[in-house]
Amino acid sequence: QVTLVESGGGSVQAGGSLRLSCTASGDIARNKWRGWFRQAPGKEREGIAGIYTTSGGLFYEDSVKGRFTISQEHGGNIVTLQMNNLNPDDSGVYYCASKSGGLWTPRRPHDWNYWGQGTQVTVSS
Repeated sequence: QVTLVESGGGSVQAGGSLRLSCTASGDIARNKWRGWFRQAPGKEREGIAGIYTTSGGLFYEDSVKGRFTISQEHGGNIVTLQMNNLNPDDSGVYYCASKSGGLWTPRRPHDWNYWGQGTQVTVSS
């Protein structure tokens, strides 16, 4: 079992920045993947950034590449998502997720076994 707790959401104007954090506890050594997903109203949940904590491999979707940075601390106990140059399309509920193995699967949320409660990000124009 892994418990994930997100923090750091909020409201910001377009062009601004936010930093999200995900603190993991439990069997984090076995569940090496951490991913950030977001879900806008009326849309499917999509992965936007992932990290494989053992190797440090990073993965980004095109929509956030160059603007968002995912990183880890304490061997994956804490995973952060630095979000810069935000725009209204980035608004939504952001979730931290974890799974044990396989590949980066941003379009398959059902592959991910553990989820945080989500944190709201609102970007105004």
